[in-house]
Amino acid sequence: MIENSMFEEEPDVVDLAKDSTAFPEFPALDPDEVVYEPRSSRLLVRGLGENDLDDEEEDYESSARLLGMSFMNRSSTRSPSASPYIRQAPPRSCSRPSARMLVVGVFILVLVTSMAMVLYFLPGCTFTKTGCPKANSSTPMELVYPKSTTGEMFPWNELRLPASVRPVNYDLSLTPNLTSMTFTGRTIINMIIQHNTKRVVLHSSEINIIKATFQVGEGKSVEVKVLEYKPWQQIAVSFPGDLKEGQVCVLTLDYTANLSHTYDGFYNSSYNDKTGAKRVLAATQFEPQAARKAFPCFDEPAFKATFLVRITREPEYIALSNMPKAKTTTLPSGMLEDEFEQTSVNMSTYLVAFIVANFTSITRNVSNTLVSVYSVPEKKEHTQYALDTASRLLQFYNTVFDIDYPLRKLDLVAIPDFLAGAMENWGLITFRETSLLVQNQSSLLDKQLIANVVAHELAHQWFGNLVTMRWWNDLWLSEGFATYWQYASLMTEFPQLYLGNVFLEERFKAMAKDSLNSSHPVSVSAQVTTPEQVSEMFDSITYEKGASLLLMLNSTLPDGQFRKGLLEYLRQYRGSNTVTDDLWNSITRVAVVQVLPQQESVSDMMRTWTLQKGFPLVTVSRKGGEVTLTQEHFLLSTDNTTHTSSLWHIPVTYVNDSCSSAPSCRQMFTLRNKTATLKVSESVKWLKLNYMNTGFYIVHYGDEGWTALIDALKTDVSTLTPHDRASLIHNIFSLSRLGRVSFRQVLSLLDYTTNETETAPLTEALTQLSSVYRLLDKRPELRLVARMKAYILGHFGPLMDSQDWGVEESVSSQERRSALLELACSLGRKNCTDQATALYEQWTNSNQTNRIPGDLQRVVFSVAAQSDSGWLSLLDTYRLTTYDSEKRKILQALASTQDPRRIVWILSTVLEGGIIHTQELPLVISTVSDGFAGHLFVWDFVKESWDRIIEKFPVGSYSIQSIVKSTTSQFSTQTHLEEVQGFFSSLKERGSQMRSVQEALETIRLNQHWMDRNLATLRDWL
Repeated sequence: MIENSMFEEEPDVVDLAKDSTAFPEFPALDPDEVVYEPRSSRLLVRGLGENDLDDEEEDYESSARLLGMSFMNRSSTRSPSASPYIRQAPPRSCSRPSARMLVVGVFILVLVTSMAMVLYFLPGCTFTKTGCPKANSSTPMELVYPKSTTGEMFPWNELRLPASVRPVNYDLSLTPNLTSMTFTGRTIINMIIQHNTKRVVLHSSEINIIKATFQVGEGKSVEVKVLEYKPWQQIAVSFPGDLKEGQVCVLTLDYTANLSHTYDGFYNSSYNDKTGAKRVLAATQFEPQAARKAFPCFDEPAFKATFLVRITREPEYIALSNMPKAKTTTLPSGMLEDEFEQTSVNMSTYLVAFIVANFTSITRNVSNTLVSVYSVPEKKEHTQYALDTASRLLQFYNTVFDIDYPLRKLDLVAIPDFLAGAMENWGLITFRETSLLVQNQSSLLDKQLIANVVAHELAHQWFGNLVTMRWWNDLWLSEGFATYWQYASLMTEFPQLYLGNVFLEERFKAMAKDSLNSSHPVSVSAQVTTPEQVSEMFDSITYEKGASLLLMLNSTLPDGQFRKGLLEYLRQYRGSNTVTDDLWNSITRVAVVQVLPQQESVSDMMRTWTLQKGFPLVTVSRKGGEVTLTQEHFLLSTDNTTHTSSLWHIPVTYVNDSCSSAPSCRQMFTLRNKTATLKVSESVKWLKLNYMNTGFYIVHYGDEGWTALIDALKTDVSTLTPHDRASLIHNIFSLSRLGRVSFRQVLSLLDYTTNETETAPLTEALTQLSSVYRLLDKRPELRLVARMKAYILGHFGPLMDSQDWGVEESVSSQERRSALLELACSLGRKNCTDQATALYEQWTNSNQTNRIPGDLQRVVFSVAAQSDSGWLSLLDTYRLTTYDSEKRKILQALASTQDPRRIVWILSTVLEGGIIHTQELPLVISTVSDGFAGHLFVWDFVKESWDRIIEKFPVGSYSIQSIVKSTTSQFSTQTHLEEVQGFFSSLKERGSQMRSVQEALETIRLNQHWMDRNLATLRDWL
């Protein structure tokens, strides 16, 4: 899945299932007590944390711990009312002891506890209420279970499902009613018993089960009772006797449910056709944990199975699913039942999909796969570019991965109301309309977005679908790879789209998030179990940092070895589930990193990058020909604390003044320790580390090193590549935020940019300066804001004024022009606003036939939206236009208004849905937050509307992360810090524990600290 632009210690895990029979005084656990955990079968014991022990150590350690423990409430994030465990409260008495009695009492308590522990460890004795008469072999340890909805004991007590049952095949029949917005369903699950068990536990959410039957082998199907525990979205069937290992069973469930009114599960959507009539449809979005809202299932990635889907529909609609349609049957009611072929591959439940809608398509046969692009009929003419792009990329991936796409069809479907950017359902990829549909005459910049999303989702058909992460803690194995390959594929197949600058910008964004203490490792070893924790894995660390690490590894290995390792990984694990070590081990088998003076495995190097959060700061110091490199954790904090415990194996690349721009100039040195030294010629004037910014680290050159680089750029701007120049700008701003360089040094480097003409360094400089300007603009610093504005326009004004407003063919030029003119017009530069106004008038006077270049539409519309007539005119156009890329830019322009009445209107309207789909709320909030008039309005709006917002967007989701960041990231005062902290603390289970909240509080503190440290300098220098 690609997102639309995209706290406390957890319980430990002790391994009781491996060899519990080795302890005669402790009974062997029923294998059904084992959680389906990828690396080993483990029982989650309340109060303990996961241990990375060797197998033998883990057996003894875990059992020894367990003997001395009572089962306590496992999750502090759940309220008592949410988990009504069956438990007898101990009697309590209360008195106020003296100090002496308290000391004596503590001593006695310690003595009694010690004796109890000794007795507990004695063979043949297990504590019971009556003392110690029973042997361990007959007295199992008592587990605590929650209550089901009926008040009966629910037979499972973990968020993760047990490993005792494995689904083999699902037979799904669904009948949606698009009038009542309900559906009925029957799910038949064929399963095999992995371990003897008395229960079958699976997922179900917001589903009313009306009948359930169970069949063992060839026996008779009998009706069974289904218990439900809603807080964990689980249902269970219990049996008086054991289901035996190896038995094949069938569970059949008949149920009813409402079509979801949010954006996950099996949900309803609507749009207006060209006549203005309302049309309805039903579609699915199951990732990460919403398949359970459409059909009862084992809704975890490692429970792969095959699926046969039947959809009953009215004749005016079509139905789509993952596989080609096998047959259509006319029912006596006049309804049609479409039966789809059984999936030819095992799939995780989150990849299942089906749609009932009135769509049309265009198709093409590519490498024995029928590729189709579906849309509403009015937008069929906007599907050609997506079909061309998908066809070409499918051939590319078939070749580069050396494994052909395994299904006979590949559908790409544009859905009018869709929250994510797109979703990689196997054989039925779903998209936002703005992520798939584009006019033939649209700019290359608009087409770049479509190609990006299509490339990402097609890469998932191999990374994510064919080979799937075992659990969400390793989500990066899916999303990091899809992100990496979206750029790698397009830079190879569509070089005219020039994705290199976009990828560089995304790496910078990932670093900004990863520099905070609230970040997380790419591969999370701590528990990721609750829906909120799973949702929060979908962030820039998982996507962009994951992709950045793959880029760094590919750049480090000799040519061809990275791909060779990936092919080994795909071949070995196709159809299976993996963890991060499986990837590194596959690459290690075919590749080694050449280092001095010895060889190092890929696994050794990359584990230092995936198992710890953050990234390194490499500091360079030089004495003659001796260069000392020192690494530390680049961690932004308000106390300037140096964190030295983390070490990375860093493939440091570097160039120098004698050879600095060609790839052949690059030299490499691996920094594995805290400090290391390399030798260079004493004639070398300067070094630039991290060639082309392919490494995920920041470099500090010291005062002398920065001075040498700045002088070199002032002498010859082309002495470094554009990406290296952008890297220097990014690094020095980051070091300023860290407090390692003064803002004077930042401004000194920016002096060279008056001669800069390349897109990457210009856009990075403009992005960083805009960020500082927006921070100042939200403070009572009117004179300083005016000086900052004058500095930006004085520095870049001539380049802004020289931009042409006609059609520009080059994507890189479009990116550069768009960045320059959007900043110029937002700062009120008259030449810019006059040109934009004239272009808008030409467009409206020609009845919108005189096209505005795609890369200029947003700036032209935003200028027009600042006037009453322009805003109203744009609103009318927004309601009527069918051009999705244009529609999105108009919406951003409408949200950029500084009129408080219109700000309130657009915020309330997008939350209500209708004229503006609620899916656009994060975009609207982000745009309003950037303006001076809107940033406080939108914060108040989010506080007042929070409960309504989380009804539409799940807590922890990417949309909620975006909303939290947009509304708080420009605060820089103690008052706002306390207000944000107070609000989110009051939410409790409605959002208080989100990682994005911790990130917001960190960011405000850092903004406040930066202001305190730099305001005086800015006043002096601007």
